[in-house]
Amino acid sequence: MSHCRASFLPIKIVPRPHSSALSPRRPRHWRSGGVSAGRRGSRVSSVVTAASGDGEAKTAVVVEEVIREGEPKRKFEVYAGKPLPLGSTSRDGGVNFAVYSSNAVTASLRLFSTADLSENKVTGEISLDPFVNRTGDVWHLFVKGDLKDMVYGYVFDGKFSPEEGHRYDASRILLDPYAKAVFSRGNYGELGPEDNCWPQMAGMVPLEEDEFDWEGDLPLNHQHKDLIIYELHVRGFTRHESSNARFPGTYLGVVDKLDHLKELGVNCIELMPCQEFNELEYFSYNSVLGDYKMNFWGYSTINYFSPMMRYSFASSVDAINEVKTLIREAHKRGIEVVLDVVFNHTAEGNEDGPTLSFRGIDNSVYYMLAPKGEFYNYSGCGNTLNCNHPVVRQFIIDCLRYWVTEMHVDGFRFDLASILTRSSSLWEAVNVYGQPDELETVTTGTPLNSPPLIDLISNDPVLRGVKLIAEAWDAGGLYQVGRFPHWGIWSEWNGKYRDVVRQFIKGTDGFSGAFAECLCGSPNLYQEGGRKPWNSVNFVCAHDGFTLADLVSYNNKHNLANGEDNNDGENHNNSWNCGQEGEFASISVKRLRKRQMRNFFVCLMVSQGVPMIYMGDEYGHTKGGNNNSYCHDNYINYFRWDKKEESSSDFYRFCRQMTNFRHECESLGLSDFPTAERLQWHGHLPGQPDWSDTSRFVAFTLVDSVKGEMYVAFNASHLPVMVTLPERPGYKWTPLVDTSKPAPFDFISPDVPQGGVALKQFAHFLDSNLYPMLSYSAIVLLLSPDDDCS
Repeated sequence: MSHCRASFLPIKIVPRPHSSALSPRRPRHWRSGGVSAGRRGSRVSSVVTAASGDGEAKTAVVVEEVIREGEPKRKFEVYAGKPLPLGSTSRDGGVNFAVYSSNAVTASLRLFSTADLSENKVTGEISLDPFVNRTGDVWHLFVKGDLKDMVYGYVFDGKFSPEEGHRYDASRILLDPYAKAVFSRGNYGELGPEDNCWPQMAGMVPLEEDEFDWEGDLPLNHQHKDLIIYELHVRGFTRHESSNARFPGTYLGVVDKLDHLKELGVNCIELMPCQEFNELEYFSYNSVLGDYKMNFWGYSTINYFSPMMRYSFASSVDAINEVKTLIREAHKRGIEVVLDVVFNHTAEGNEDGPTLSFRGIDNSVYYMLAPKGEFYNYSGCGNTLNCNHPVVRQFIIDCLRYWVTEMHVDGFRFDLASILTRSSSLWEAVNVYGQPDELETVTTGTPLNSPPLIDLISNDPVLRGVKLIAEAWDAGGLYQVGRFPHWGIWSEWNGKYRDVVRQFIKGTDGFSGAFAECLCGSPNLYQEGGRKPWNSVNFVCAHDGFTLADLVSYNNKHNLANGEDNNDGENHNNSWNCGQEGEFASISVKRLRKRQMRNFFVCLMVSQGVPMIYMGDEYGHTKGGNNNSYCHDNYINYFRWDKKEESSSDFYRFCRQMTNFRHECESLGLSDFPTAERLQWHGHLPGQPDWSDTSRFVAFTLVDSVKGEMYVAFNASHLPVMVTLPERPGYKWTPLVDTSKPAPFDFISPDVPQGGVALKQFAHFLDSNLYPMLSYSAIVLLLSPDDDCS
């Protein structure tokens, strides 16, 4: 206790009078509640001195918690504590509490029993002495006693001076940024006491208990080039009644369906946000659907260490073990787990938002502020995390390390990652690098060539071996696809791949050359910077935008169900409805749509780079043309297991066959960009590609050490074409994939009934090295020995 300045710890223990825990009453979706001590409280009963292991005398205040009549009393011993690690840590028979706040004048710890929390009551308060319980800018204390079923929060007081960046308010009980579990409401979508959307939240007080049985789990360490990623929403995956999951809408529900993903050929799932958020953040009546709007996607984080508690079956601290179970069981099936993390903003929003944690602890440190205290809004969500501030970047590193070491996740996808490259408030190079940079004059938010946070993550001994994926743009107009600071290890969501592939396959002129670049892993974006094809995460659809089925069914967004008069969502979708708008269309249009869906999926699976599939696209999930379904906890966002199982859902079989084909091929996941020794381009005639602006045909052959050689062609024209195939003496081309054919002949696997008959129907074309392609179709042919030449 070398940091202590007194032998007696003047720690004040008082019952908490009635106060407002959060903000005054606002419109329904900002509604907040009050907290009172009720009939419980605490009192100091004695002071004791004990010797520590190193012989140092430690003095504690013994606190006796006054419980309701008939209930046993609890006694606590309160010591000065240690400043590290931050958060609440179980050790030496007690719990150490440590929290950073550089500008607060006073601090206190509030303790709740879980019963009191549900009744909006504070059980007790421990005030911290700045001379005893503060080291540098860290407030700390150590508590021994009966802490079972206890949760906690902090109160900080100081300046309330928004123009100086300070927003302290002693009436708010704040969540510890390092809390490992967050307690508030019990069940998903249920309002708190008095219809409160933002009831008091508190962190779990950790206790020494049996560790989770990982059963020997170790990282899978799949090579990036071998990944097939599946973007998955935990609740939406099994919430529909057709899932028949034991625990629908939960982490354990996903466990029940992992075999589906393995069968599909997926070896990496990217979980949409499941760090603690408030699904009631947008809670308001939606007259269009007659229900209530939810924050379904979860891109509005409250706490970064805690898993989303209401995704658990038990709705308690068991969420931690349920997430671990999901990851352990995924690993058993060879499936890695990547988290979608939102370190660009928090749920506290702008100056009108709720004060939950960061704002009340140290607003000027955690958020990017303008000179007069306004919030910069590069996220489009009201605030921007001050990511390159030394304290904030260490917080992010600590959080990522926790999820890797304690939760066994395999990597992270960083939402709006370009914000992580922007300079922090009051940026000065001398504060970061130790010396001024005369060549670098930057203001708040300026993109940095070597952002300290990205540098720290990229070279961290724990994090360097995990998957790091950047969404390389933000809402402030910073678009860094192909230019994100990468240290050779970061991948990117390749938004340019999405846009080019959509344009070419729907038949837009002028994209044949760009489409060929996409098939090669986008060397135009990544090769010059020293990166490889696997640095490109290729996708056609994701949570944000049209589903694959809607991409070929709608020319325009149809977001009226969001209750925003169709003004939300992206207007430029590069989609094509194939001739008729909407789900109800003629048979010929529906056939064309199926061809286009197959074309997109073939493109994903034969492109160099890492393919990503959006949940539900494997069976053709539709959101009715809604390209911004963030607010719907209903059928719009639920995976329809009944649709996947329908006999008419032949698209799922096709997807499964294509993913497994990719896994079988050595050449479809190259560690470097293909060269002319392996890849040759063709047009309607062999060796004569057409890169003109009017070309809608791209074909190539690819040498494969397993399959021998494959011929792949895309005809995005409205006209059919007769293709002349490259001659390979002693060999013949055998059709494998033809997206113009009905199932099961769209992918002729060995188990297809009468598959041999179907192949013979094309024998006369193939004998002449020809193949007929319908409009808007794709083919894959394999080279095999010609028995007639033997």
